[in-house]
Amino acid sequence: MIKNIIFHLERDPSRDIVRDFAASIAGTFAAHLTGVIFNFATNIPADALGDLFTESEAEARGAIDRFDLAMKHHDLSAESRLVFGTQKTFSEMARCFDLSIIMQSDDDTGVNNSILIEAALFDSGRPLIIVPRIQQAGLKLDRVVCCWDGSRTAARAINDALPLLKKASAVELFTVENEKTEQAIGGTEIARHLARHDIKVAVKTMRAADTDVASAILSHVADGSTSLLVMGGYGHSRLREFVFGGATRGMLSAMTVPVFMSH
Repeated sequence: MIKNIIFHLERDPSRDIVRDFAASIAGTFAAHLTGVIFNFATNIPADALGDLFTESEAEARGAIDRFDLAMKHHDLSAESRLVFGTQKTFSEMARCFDLSIIMQSDDDTGVNNSILIEAALFDSGRPLIIVPRIQQAGLKLDRVVCCWDGSRTAARAINDALPLLKKASAVELFTVENEKTEQAIGGTEIARHLARHDIKVAVKTMRAADTDVASAILSHVADGSTSLLVMGGYGHSRLREFVFGGATRGMLSAMTVPVFMSH
């Protein structure tokens, strides 16, 4: 069950939808919600930053005030935290929660959450939902699409998403068939597993080259009224740090629906 949720508060009021989205999940599962915002650590002394540091803290406290007011309206069990730290601090905190939520980056407004998302996905050991910058509503579970390629990360994501899948009106297993998935465990096997959890699924496939996986998924999502996408978060190690794989990077840059990821 999902009973303890952490999410990253946004400074810009125009991005408060991530707060409302997180609140809708907390309400669905009667979960406790913790909103965290950072004054990120820097090698430059605070007094040298002057007005910039003061303005940053004021923006953070403004976001906390909006959060606290919204949570009173939603009547949720919630708390806010202003933390001095780094992106890694969030991933370490997330280890003590069931689920973390972060909003997609937005190049147009200069908001870059990529490192924060990367740290949470690869270092927390917990599932993550990334909320698209175009999101306008809270959590909906009318149609949940689960990406399946037989991999460890796909299996992890689908199993971590079970509490959401059990509440979904419709669940679909979607496989992009190519040279890498031809030898993988088929969708019928994971569908049988989900049936043991009383989750009925439809199995669908699409043929596409390995380099076009993200495009195939995005196209499939666009063709239907998908409410949530579940997929494994892929990456590889580089100098002891994880970096996004091609399909994961493609999804994070062009996503149009909330994406539930596990690694």
